[in-house]
Amino acid sequence: MEIQFDALYGPEAESQRKRYGVILRGFEETFGSSAGGVWFSAPGRTEIGGNHTDHNHGRVLTAAVNLDIAGLAKPNDSGVIRLRSAEYQRTDLVELSDLQKRPSENGSSSLIRGICARLQELGYRVGGFDCYTTNRVMKGSGLSSSAAFEILVVTILSHLYNEDRIDPVTAAIVSQYAENVYFGKPSGLLDQMASSVAGFTSIDFRDPAHPVIHKVDFDFASCGHALCVVDTGGNHANLTDEYTAIPAEMKAVAACFGKEFLRDVDPDAFYDRLPEIRGVTGDRAVLRAMHFFDEDQLADREAQALSAGDFESFRQMIRISGRSSFQRLQNVFAVVSPREQGVTLALSLTEKILGERGAFRVHGGGFAGTIQAFVPVELLEDYRKAMERVFGEGSCHVLSIRQAGGTKVVL
Repeated sequence: MEIQFDALYGPEAESQRKRYGVILRGFEETFGSSAGGVWFSAPGRTEIGGNHTDHNHGRVLTAAVNLDIAGLAKPNDSGVIRLRSAEYQRTDLVELSDLQKRPSENGSSSLIRGICARLQELGYRVGGFDCYTTNRVMKGSGLSSSAAFEILVVTILSHLYNEDRIDPVTAAIVSQYAENVYFGKPSGLLDQMASSVAGFTSIDFRDPAHPVIHKVDFDFASCGHALCVVDTGGNHANLTDEYTAIPAEMKAVAACFGKEFLRDVDPDAFYDRLPEIRGVTGDRAVLRAMHFFDEDQLADREAQALSAGDFESFRQMIRISGRSSFQRLQNVFAVVSPREQGVTLALSLTEKILGERGAFRVHGGGFAGTIQAFVPVELLEDYRKAMERVFGEGSCHVLSIRQAGGTKVVL
């Protein structure tokens, strides 16, 4: 895929030209002449519906956003990928003659190596290139900077060495492989698929090896609401046990029915046996299973509402989803750090400001980090000021939905 610069960035085009100038200067200072270089971009993503459903083979609704990683890449004959980030001022070096997993390697080098290894296994070509990038996808924001980076690398290899033949679904699956196997993070496929496919996307993970993907045609700019992500500044350290407990408890309920994943459990059978299951798994696991069954259905209904242009029904379902995450999934604060409840505070302040207008919910994995809010445009400035007064200047990010996934950019 390729897209014209102005079509990709729209009203942001002027500021993004300055950013691309920074990339150009950085490339030439790091690697020399930029002649023959090609521009690329890959977006971050936001989770619209399906909070903690993908790991139990459920359904999600997601969207690519305007915040992206952009880079200038140029093929080289060295058999080495050299990638430098403006934000981290380090150069990743990956020799293509050795794509074996390295236990001591982590960070972006391991992702590049894993992507190249998997592409070779699938019969695609890999080759050396030099690349200089800048990243607008904030780390820790729940917008998945890692997926954007992975999709950027696959897109570069697709254009430079494979005649743009790597389709968006394959790009996402290859990226997930690199993250799971080479980087060692057991993530689902939601992040990479959203970044690669772009726009509003409904994904059914009943068979994760063959996810069912539907593009959702909806003009968000016409709905009279702004999409905001508020970064509460929470500390993600020591939260691994909190995150892993959610799929583990859901799977413990599924095991009561001889299944591995909740998607394969009949909800009616679950409620019939609820007293028994409560005794085996505990109350929190039961509540989290209740969340899954309803959230899985909601994600599908939210996509249908947007496809029908029914934003009011969609908005009401987002509020229901948010309450379920708060009350039943219980991923708004960590039990190991009860004094820190930034997500809960942000949700409570949002409810006070918006009342019955708009919609809001925890964003992504939860426990710390960000919330998402659909804010009526007439309330946007008041909402932004109120949130930034508490969580700091620049903590409220107003996003737009991007219709292009990983792409070559034509200036």
